[in-house]
Amino acid sequence: MFSSIAPLARHNPFYAPHFQLVQDGVRKRPAEPAEASATRRSLAAASADEEYSCEYGSLKFYALCGVGGVLSCGLTHTGVVPLDLVKCRMQVDPQKYKSIFNGFSVTIKEDGVRGLAKGWAPTFIGYSMQGLCKFGFYEVFKILYGNMLGEENAYLWRTSLYLAASASAEFFADIALAPMEAAKVRIQTQPGYANTLRQALPKMFAEEGIWAFYKGVAPLWMRQIPYTMMKFACFERTVEALYKYVVPKPRSECTKGEQLVVTFVAGYIAGVFCAIVSHPADSVVSVLNKEKGSSASQVLMRLGFRGVWKGLFARIIMIGTLTALQWFIYDSVKVYFRLPRPPPPEMPESLKKKLGLTE
Repeated sequence: MFSSIAPLARHNPFYAPHFQLVQDGVRKRPAEPAEASATRRSLAAASADEEYSCEYGSLKFYALCGVGGVLSCGLTHTGVVPLDLVKCRMQVDPQKYKSIFNGFSVTIKEDGVRGLAKGWAPTFIGYSMQGLCKFGFYEVFKILYGNMLGEENAYLWRTSLYLAASASAEFFADIALAPMEAAKVRIQTQPGYANTLRQALPKMFAEEGIWAFYKGVAPLWMRQIPYTMMKFACFERTVEALYKYVVPKPRSECTKGEQLVVTFVAGYIAGVFCAIVSHPADSVVSVLNKEKGSSASQVLMRLGFRGVWKGLFARIIMIGTLTALQWFIYDSVKVYFRLPRPPPPEMPESLKKKLGLTE
């Protein structure tokens, strides 16, 4: 049995095995926490050898990962505000904004070049807060769930581990993002409503109360949780595949610059899939935050299948570039602060022995 399982465990990059190890007819329990602590100790020892600034999984590690998330999400989303503005307007008013280039032309004609920067403040604040939670909590949940599974199961179920950790992190990240996202969409898609964040916030609160800031959180979860699950799981497995099949030398022999190039390429590949998975919900969020009194289901029914895919090409360009830059910045922050950066996971020796892969 193990001989047939081994090729799957070794070669299929997106396989999550639906089995538990059984040896001599006795079902084995999940690895004890001691294995997880042993892994942590080995990482800590490696940290000391390579002069890392902190221990893997320490509070300082999580805090600096959060800083990396703030910079990666806040800066990149703010940098693509013009494209995001045109994309949102195409979603809520496709008759007026017929394409990307037409959208830019109409916007500049009506509002001037400065009009392309509308909504930059809520974008920067909102996505900085989201990045703090997204990347910081991802590291927390990845280590937490990995310890719960044990070393062997954490390797076998690593794709599921990435999916669960990223979904958990994004749940909290969207609560932090929702108020600023609502303000951004109002500023960008409702001419004359407000030109700045300071104008938008009190006006929204006066009209709908606190609900104005959080009515879009459920559609945000619909959009962002699948997006983030794809973003992290696809990135992690793509990095693993690139080092295994494309990069001509082991990661340990690559320079920091070469490693960051791999990070960028894997991030772009992940970003394309992210855009496709999350675009329908993104269309719903854009329309929902523009209209008063509508529900997500009502907007979805009104848009229809074709309507929810409006602006997809613009979003693929935006999200692909965005995701690649986010991973590049995040990994660069880890390099700058000398944080532990574990290599792609390898099959534990204990598992190799159980599968008969070592003598």
